[in-house]
Amino acid sequence: MRDRVALVAGATRGAGRAMAVELARAGALAWVTGRTTRERVSEVGRAGETIEGTAELATAAGREAGSGGRGVAVPTDHLRHEEVRALVERIDADSARLDLLVNDIWGADHLIEWDRPLWEHDPGKGMRALRLGVETHLITSRYALPLLMPRPGGLLVEVTDGTAESNRDYRAPLYYDLAKNAPIRIARCLAGELRAHGTSVVCLTPGWLRSEAMLDTHFGVTEETWREGTAKDPAFAISESPLYVARALVALAADPAVDRWSRGGRRGITGPP
Repeated sequence: MRDRVALVAGATRGAGRAMAVELARAGALAWVTGRTTRERVSEVGRAGETIEGTAELATAAGREAGSGGRGVAVPTDHLRHEEVRALVERIDADSARLDLLVNDIWGADHLIEWDRPLWEHDPGKGMRALRLGVETHLITSRYALPLLMPRPGGLLVEVTDGTAESNRDYRAPLYYDLAKNAPIRIARCLAGELRAHGTSVVCLTPGWLRSEAMLDTHFGVTEETWREGTAKDPAFAISESPLYVARALVALAADPAVDRWSRGGRRGITGPP
């Protein structure tokens, strides 16, 4: 990944943070974005993880590995077109290329009312969750793809929760189901649109992720003591470190034949039927 340029959109914590760190460890320049900074905390309400912290961890990983990789933090609200446009313009001005775009934006768990059907779920919270989990991906791709496409071998990775097979079943509530199925469909559709440009698109999911919130809020454990969480829920035994999905991302990005996983609509843009 040396001399490769990546944008990890949604890298404040969890899978996105781990992806940024592992990309830098492998030698990439990782531009990392998020809403929580050392001066401002997003609606997620977790001041302990910041986008500057992610960039520092990434740079430290690149230094430790001797790969030359590093992280650059750009606070960005991916619902704001002007902020995303400015982000891409900065990457273009500083790096003059983009090899990898990772859409890992979410930050909506606090909005999901898990036990409520549609007619009881707060519609404002539900629609906000869809905006954070779907609209952000579309806006980011809209502005970043023109920088990604010119170089053959570019890769767009949509990050979701659950495989296409597991997401065939209803993952209540409805807003959550829609938000987690949408990246799969986005990847399928964009794979068709981008094929002619030599750009690949895949959708990547972790298993049961031991994110910061899952560890300290839901189970009251740390990454070192996570096994104690099985006393609360035995199924937590199948949980996994964010490093797994991060290393999978690096493997995909470094694979010269990654296009074999890029499957989608074959016609691309064709106009009205």
